[in-house]
Amino acid sequence: MESSTSASELGVPLTGARAILAVTVTTERTLPPTAAGRRPARTARPAPGRAARKAAPVLVRQIRNGIEESVHRGDVVEVDSDGRLVRGLGDPERIVNLRSCVKPFGVVTLIEAGGIEAFDLEPPELALMASSHSGEDLHVRTLQGMLRRAGVSQTLIATGAEGMPLDALTAARLARDGEKASPVRHMCSGQHSVFLLLSRLRGWDPEGYWLDGHPAQVAYRAVVARAFGTTPGRLRTGIDGCGVATYAFPLREVARAYGLLADPSAARANDARSSLAPALTLVRDAMLAHPEMVAGTRDRLDTSLMKAAPGQLVSKGGMEALRGLAVLPGRTAGTAASGIAIKIEDGDGYERAIWAATVEVLGQAGVLDAQALRVLARYHRPVDLDPHGRVGAEAIPEFELAPLGELV
Repeated sequence: MESSTSASELGVPLTGARAILAVTVTTERTLPPTAAGRRPARTARPAPGRAARKAAPVLVRQIRNGIEESVHRGDVVEVDSDGRLVRGLGDPERIVNLRSCVKPFGVVTLIEAGGIEAFDLEPPELALMASSHSGEDLHVRTLQGMLRRAGVSQTLIATGAEGMPLDALTAARLARDGEKASPVRHMCSGQHSVFLLLSRLRGWDPEGYWLDGHPAQVAYRAVVARAFGTTPGRLRTGIDGCGVATYAFPLREVARAYGLLADPSAARANDARSSLAPALTLVRDAMLAHPEMVAGTRDRLDTSLMKAAPGQLVSKGGMEALRGLAVLPGRTAGTAASGIAIKIEDGDGYERAIWAATVEVLGQAGVLDAQALRVLARYHRPVDLDPHGRVGAEAIPEFELAPLGELV
């Protein structure tokens, strides 16, 4: 049984539907009788003070020739702009690391500091700073132009370049030409440019900008705390793959933050998050207008989703199969904004489960119509092809979201 930090350990109380769906249990396997003289193997137990988490529901099944080869478990939650549960499946209080799902909120740090005016930033550049881009030439040109105007050297980008760029065609071209990818092609170079431009604007030494104690990280951390309705001192942090901090929250709080991104103006006046509205609206609109900057032009679900349903949602994925979705208001008469968060339990190294689950969730939530589902069919039921182009296996989403609002 897998153990996991509970929401209560982060000071989040469980009430109503949250308590119903987030029940944690501690179980111990009953061992079979053993032969004389043999001691039974010891079963793994949760660390002291940590309850074992109930197994997540199966969201996607990998089927080959009618045989279930593997399953992908996960959790889904949708909330309105106030954080009230709308629909979901599994544990809304599951603790996750934001990873790249933090990026749209982090751009606010530079905007509020006056970065748009200081560096003549354009919407495509804002979208790039919120991205996990594919490292294609359009991303590199945009990033280099922005850094050049600001008088910042791209050699300061401290992401590394291992495994980059994400775009297979670009990577093949670089390899053919004997060109080694530089950090500017790293999927997180846009986010790191926030720290570099902020340091330039404030007159801070850019060296070591990725360290927790650097003023740019302190400022970024403060904005993340505001977006999630907490304080910097209460944030639970870790080290992300690109070297900067990542932040842990219950899945429900990730959905709530994306609900804010969907409609920043909907935050109540007495909600401290309302101060983010002007800057966050600029980020949202930039991502909506330039989806190719948020991910890439080939085989990137975030970009494909926003193109299939233009003006209706913002999608941002993070490593280990986390995705935040900001569903804008007004899809149909009287439809309010909402935020959705999806997490695949096993990290989904092939991306097939998070692709299939995301499209299925948006279909069940009424965000994607029949035409959009047809356009997104290759993500909805991803196939595994053999060397001759024949379909060998298919990832099939099989779940039904529960109307959680009815349980409150």
